[in-house]
Amino acid sequence: MPGEPAGSARAWLAELAWLPGRGVSRDVLIEAAGDRFTRVTSGASPDLVAAGVLRLPGLTLPGLANAHSHAFHRALRGITQAGRGTFWTWRQRMYEVAAALDPDSYLALATAVYAEMALAGITCVGEFHYLHHGPGGAPYADPNEMGRALIEAARRAGLRITMLDTCYLSGGLSAGGEPLPLDGPQLRFGDGDARGWAARADALGADARGMLGPAARAGAAIHSVRAVPPDQMHPVIAWTHQTGAPLHAHLSEQQAENEACVAAYRRTPAEVLFDAGALGPRSTMVHATHLTGADVRLLGESGCYACFCPTTEADLADGIGPAAALVSAGCPLTLGSDSHAVIDLLEEARRVELGERLATRERGNFTAAALAAAATADGHASLGWPDAGEIIPGALADLVTVALDTPRTAGTQDQTALESVIFAATAADVRYVAVGGQDVVAGGRHLLVPDVPSALSAAIRAVRPAA
Repeated sequence: MPGEPAGSARAWLAELAWLPGRGVSRDVLIEAAGDRFTRVTSGASPDLVAAGVLRLPGLTLPGLANAHSHAFHRALRGITQAGRGTFWTWRQRMYEVAAALDPDSYLALATAVYAEMALAGITCVGEFHYLHHGPGGAPYADPNEMGRALIEAARRAGLRITMLDTCYLSGGLSAGGEPLPLDGPQLRFGDGDARGWAARADALGADARGMLGPAARAGAAIHSVRAVPPDQMHPVIAWTHQTGAPLHAHLSEQQAENEACVAAYRRTPAEVLFDAGALGPRSTMVHATHLTGADVRLLGESGCYACFCPTTEADLADGIGPAAALVSAGCPLTLGSDSHAVIDLLEEARRVELGERLATRERGNFTAAALAAAATADGHASLGWPDAGEIIPGALADLVTVALDTPRTAGTQDQTALESVIFAATAADVRYVAVGGQDVVAGGRHLLVPDVPSALSAAIRAVRPAA
């Protein structure tokens, strides 16, 4: 399991591996002790490699980081794609699932969802968690019982997790710009005020390094400008400074959100977050779809990450965000599967480039290497794991191997193997995953959750609303 005490040394021989600064190399001997890589050697002779070294046919990458997840949204797959609707009608179905969950059912659902992520090559998840309390907003005996269920789910599925504990205080903004009270299922999200949120977040018990367990890290989130008034943002931001935690926020996902924010505060959402002190190099703005040119410059000058979730943004008809402009302005790009309309970070990566092509009618805005970096090193760094996401000595020993002999990847050439994987492979082509040096997926089979489809089916049936 990731984060467990260091064990004996082990090694892998990757047929092809994507290495920082070197691109794709052949016959790469990767060695580790415990949960860290110790040596990486290209051009190793397969005939001379010692017995017991695990051979990895295909292209091996660092573990993938899913920088934005709402685990319980997985129960909506399929039913919200039927018929027409908007983001706001989709949200009503989401609230129905939120109302049905309790700690036990959330543990079962999240374990299955995280196992699905592992099968897709994801080794670390950023869980944007706001389903805190019981029905009607009554706290559980342990006010963090739902959050602890998510941490335990990640452990059972073999993933590393950053718990992005989310402050969610209001149900939106009125036409006059006043925060609306939480109502119905939303009552489960709120802590009264931001100080109440900070007290509950403190009770999670992060240590001086921000760790909640061997493979779990504390983070924070401001849900959005419509859910957290500006005068309530400061305790959340102060908490992240005290703990060194990453800070995430939904930003400008919908035009209606922007219009309500400008009506309420005479500022765009990006400007509101900047004025509150929420933008900086430990911050990640999720979606960042409907931005002004000034917003793009503000985010870039702040050095924050921009997390794109293209399958969700397309599924909800949100729009195509200015990915290339944000990167040019100085924002590193990360990726998330968000609502889990699909769980496939390779699909998320290529949709960034394909969306940019549709918007600009130009090809080649992002290289395969840039998209792979968004899915690996930059995604991990945005979640507080800067020592993950690269196959280098000292990094966390996370590996993902993608087969190159499937109908999607057959015919791949060494020199363009990364392009073939980023632009054609899918989660179904992942064959092997290691997290912290420990096997989690082998032969395309999850080693800790033996029957992922059955686990998903049972967990979803327990909480899913009728179609």
